[in-house]
Amino acid sequence: MPAGRLWPLMDPDEMVRSLEAERARGVALFGAAETLDDLEAAQVEVMGRRSRFSAVQKAVGSVPPEDRKRVGQVANDVRGELQQALAARREALESLAEDALLDADRIDLTLPGRAPRIGSLHPLTIVEREAVEVFTSLGFRVAEGPEVEDDWHNFQALNIPEDHPARTMKDSLYVGVPGHPELLLRTETSAVQIRTMQSQPPPVFVVAPGRVYRRETSDPTHLPVFHQIEGLAVDEGITFADLKGTLEAFARAMFGERRRIRLGPAFFPFVEPGCEVGVSCFRCEGAGCRVCGTGWIELLGAGMVHPVVLENCGYDSERYTGFAFGLGIERVAMLRYEIADIRMLVDGDVRVLEQFQGVV
Repeated sequence: MPAGRLWPLMDPDEMVRSLEAERARGVALFGAAETLDDLEAAQVEVMGRRSRFSAVQKAVGSVPPEDRKRVGQVANDVRGELQQALAARREALESLAEDALLDADRIDLTLPGRAPRIGSLHPLTIVEREAVEVFTSLGFRVAEGPEVEDDWHNFQALNIPEDHPARTMKDSLYVGVPGHPELLLRTETSAVQIRTMQSQPPPVFVVAPGRVYRRETSDPTHLPVFHQIEGLAVDEGITFADLKGTLEAFARAMFGERRRIRLGPAFFPFVEPGCEVGVSCFRCEGAGCRVCGTGWIELLGAGMVHPVVLENCGYDSERYTGFAFGLGIERVAMLRYEIADIRMLVDGDVRVLEQFQGVV
């Protein structure tokens, strides 16, 4: 070999055959590589400095000028195809490696998952919605008012003056706003009735559902925060018979078409005459059972609106009459669903609430 020459003289046709052979071998080796390490090893073997392809490529300069272009073109084509095959296989193997990594971190979803608990309406919401729907179907509309009331709307306008013993029965919660000693948390939604009558002339047919507050100690039948629906009807010619018919329709809609009601005398400052309303037991049909004891269940208080209440709101009590009633939503829910302790309705125990799934 002459001094300075790195590669021996090669026959141009033999060089072309070698290049074509390395093309086929390289494409096959790259395609057979199963890992990136295998691919790197194949690259060194096919295209490394000591490879047959590199030897032929470096010997192109020694080819006679008339054959150099042909051999050089083949060498370039082979190098380009090998690089393309190498890049394609590397991309494929990198994608497989990434997929394998994702598979290793994958959460197994082949087993059934833990079913989420299905939400449901609270029994108080169910009862309130149904009761309101009954009264609105009878022509009443829903009225709302503030939960923080003043003494006049909560007591005096309802014929409960400062020295009236009924105030001690309600044992109010005053909010203690500086400069406003008259503000308290409403003890009943009757204050909404007063505000409604002040805002419009008769006729008035409204129901006022809402939350009320009293200074009560929690026990199986009492809560310091509970819910009421108060109803009011005022117009010319309203009678006690209208009151009875309305409450009888309500009882049958809520507890069954066979229900009967009975009215017994009772005192409430804002009605005259007043009555306690009982409904025939929907468990024993009036025979007496552990739910009712005597065949009748006390349901609510009602009566004809006191003339003083009408006058306090600017109504002519000689021309207009009306009736009012008020019932506790918790009481209706306890009766309807046979809940023994009222505190179960507010404890947040999902075992209680789950029993009302699907109840609307």
